[in-house]
Amino acid sequence: MLNRIERLESLGYPIDDVPAPGGLYKPVTVIDNIAYVSGAVPVARGQLQFAGKVPSDLDLAVAQRAAALCAANNLRMACQTLGSLDRITRVLRLTGFVNSEPDFADQHLVINGASELLKKVFGDAGIGARSAVGVAQLPLGSAVETELILEIRR
Repeated sequence: MLNRIERLESLGYPIDDVPAPGGLYKPVTVIDNIAYVSGAVPVARGQLQFAGKVPSDLDLAVAQRAAALCAANNLRMACQTLGSLDRITRVLRLTGFVNSEPDFADQHLVINGASELLKKVFGDAGIGARSAVGVAQLPLGSAVETELILEIRR
């Protein structure tokens, strides 16, 4: 049986491809048994992979892949701070932001890409509370950004 890092890597997301912070903040802040993971955009190997507005620049399926990459980056950031994904007992909350055209109303379907990745890595413990929000713009022109709140073992 694969551990959580192996599951993430088997999905095509190497654990060591941790995005560098894009500003002045901590990627993860831990208080008691809660880890707050900062927002992550769809960066791989130091390069933004998915930019633009949904659905004019990216269709739904591509935007879902962008959301999955964002969630993988959140997990990479968490692993770097926690030392292992196996310290995570469950996902408490996923918040997703979608760089949306004004009339686009399927942000929830875009963020399903992140939710599906979390479920593949953690099983039912990967599904917690969630918000999916349409926004006018995101950092670097990114199509999607996600952030997580995680329950962890001390």
